[in-house]
Amino acid sequence: MSDWDFLHDMHAQGYSADQIAVAAACGYNPDDWEIMLDDEELVELHLPSQELIQIFDDLVSSAKAYYQLTGRYLQIWGELGEIYAEIEFGIIRHKPHTRGSDGKMGNDFVEIKTISPEKSAEQIQVKRSGNFNKLLIVRISDDFTFEGRFVRRKNISKGEGKYARVSWPEN
Repeated sequence: MSDWDFLHDMHAQGYSADQIAVAAACGYNPDDWEIMLDDEELVELHLPSQELIQIFDDLVSSAKAYYQLTGRYLQIWGELGEIYAEIEFGIIRHKPHTRGSDGKMGNDFVEIKTISPEKSAEQIQVKRSGNFNKLLIVRISDDFTFEGRFVRRKNISKGEGKYARVSWPEN
């Protein structure tokens, strides 16, 4: 069985041509994306403080108001993505400037990457040398809504070069 047989399976399962093209470009089946944690991966989640939640809400409100007033985005996407990850998924962030990953969830090291509304392509690049088991991609839409998707490191394409590119799934 070839590494690309899943593309034929996707066609048989009714995926659209666009979804199959994205899977071919990424090199792996979208069913391998971790949208929710498996039962065996559930851990006691770190609950964020109400103060952090309020600060996050205030930052998002300020970013929206600034955009509506000026037509420019505040360049705080990465921080917003990480705070969202802490609040939504219970990730405990490392101290600032810690190399290799952004935080920890249970026994897993997590790298967090954010796709901002300014990006034309819905993909990120991540250092292959990072010390993480899971990649969390946070997408922020034009209306400042947030979504997150987990990808296991083993599902990130192997290859040459310092960075791997990972696209947001279509499904």
